[in-house]
Amino acid sequence: MNYRKVGKWGLMISELGLGTWLTFGNQLNLAEARKVVHLAFESGITFFDTAEAYNRGVAESLLGHILKDFNRMDYVVSTKIFWWGERHRNQEGLSKKHLIEGTRASLKRLQLDYVDILYCHRPDPQVPMEEVISGIEYILDHGLALYWGTSEWSVEEIKEATKLAREIGIMPPIVEQPRYNMLSRDKVEKEFLPLYEDPGIGLTTFSPLASGILTGKYNDGIPPGSRLDRYPWLREWLEKEGVFSKQTIKKLKALKDIADSLDATMSQLAIAWVLKNEHVSSVILGVSSLEQLEENLKAVEIKEKLSTDVMREIDEILSK
Repeated sequence: MNYRKVGKWGLMISELGLGTWLTFGNQLNLAEARKVVHLAFESGITFFDTAEAYNRGVAESLLGHILKDFNRMDYVVSTKIFWWGERHRNQEGLSKKHLIEGTRASLKRLQLDYVDILYCHRPDPQVPMEEVISGIEYILDHGLALYWGTSEWSVEEIKEATKLAREIGIMPPIVEQPRYNMLSRDKVEKEFLPLYEDPGIGLTTFSPLASGILTGKYNDGIPPGSRLDRYPWLREWLEKEGVFSKQTIKKLKALKDIADSLDATMSQLAIAWVLKNEHVSSVILGVSSLEQLEENLKAVEIKEKLSTDVMREIDEILSK
C-alpha cells in the first residue's frame, strides 16, 4: 500500500480508502463491519470515509465503535455534511447552523473529538458562499475538523470558496470527492485541471466500479440479490446515464480481455486504472464482504502492470 499527499497539502492518506455508503448498517452489521475494517487496516488502509447521510447516521455510529480499536493517530477519517434526512430546512444543507450542529452530531456518533477531513457533501445554492465559509471557519477554529473539502462541486464553486477562505485567512478546501471511473472521466480529467496547481486540491474518488457496472456482472442483466437489484433507484439512475447500452457492454468485454492478459479481475483492473491518475489521492472502496475487500486490495499490484502501452490500449477502448 502506498500513501499519497492530499493534493499539495501535508496530509497523507492510503491510496485505497474504505467507504461506508450502502454497506455499514445495511449489508454489514457491527460484527461484519469490524472484520472488514480490521482487514483493511491490517492491509495498509488508513483512510476511512463516511457521512451523516449514510443510513441516517448509522454508518457513522458503526465506524465510530470500530475505530476505538485503533490508535487515533494511526488513521484518517472523514465525514460529510449536507443531508440528515429531516424535512426541516435547518437540518440539511450548508447553513452555518447545520454545518456546525451537523458536525457536532457526527462527532458524537463517531465518538471522536475531531475528524481529519470534513466535506461539504454537495453545493447548496440556497446558502451564500460567505455563510458556508463562515461555518467552516468556526469548525476549523474550534478543532472540530483539521481540513475541509467538497464533494461533487463545480470548478467555479471551488474557486469561489477558495477565494473567500483566503480573504478571511482560513485554509481553503484541500480536497474534492468526485465520482471517477472508466465510464465517468470528464470532471477529473478535464474540468478540474485548473485546480490541481492552485489551490492544489487532491481527490478522494468514489465509485471506481461504476456501482458494479465495471465488474462485468451486469453484462447479461441484473442478477438477483445484486446491488442494482436491491436498489432500483440506483439502477434507474444508471440507466439514464446509458451504462447499459450495447456500446458500453462492448467496451466492457474488450476490457475483460485486457484484465485476463494481466491475470486480473475486472474490478482490480478498474480500480488500478483510477490509481494511475496522479491527481487521485485515494480511491474509496465500498465492499460488502471480506472476500470483496481481499479482491479489491490486489488492485495495488495490478497498478504496477499498467504500462504506458496498456493504458493507451484501455484509452482506445474507452474512446470508441
